[in-house]
Amino acid sequence: MKSLADLQKLRDEALKKMNVRYQSGGFRIQVGMGTCGIASGAKDVLQNFVKAISEYNLSHVMVTQVGCMGECAYEPMAEIIDEEGQSFVYCTITEPMIKEIIESHIINHQPITKYLLTSRKG
Repeated sequence: MKSLADLQKLRDEALKKMNVRYQSGGFRIQVGMGTCGIASGAKDVLQNFVKAISEYNLSHVMVTQVGCMGECAYEPMAEIIDEEGQSFVYCTITEPMIKEIIESHIINHQPITKYLLTSRKG
């Protein structure tokens, strides 16, 4: 950092990321961070959701972590709870899926059925 402005910019970026983690109302994205989730890459999934929500400037979306989601074989997993309280569990999440989920489900209100746990379990 070379100036006070650089430090303020860094602070503002950190606050924006923190707000994404603790925003209330709207959509809630809960990433499973149990032992099996973490081993499967849930930490990166959580960070990528936070980053993408910030990039899209979606102030009505909260990203948080939860414990075990009970389906180890389908980790990493994230549950999206919409404004009406309806729950959608996405599984075996990869980085490219995150932006697709945000664009389709969060922005356009169109869940991606092929990524949902209920579809993958059969």
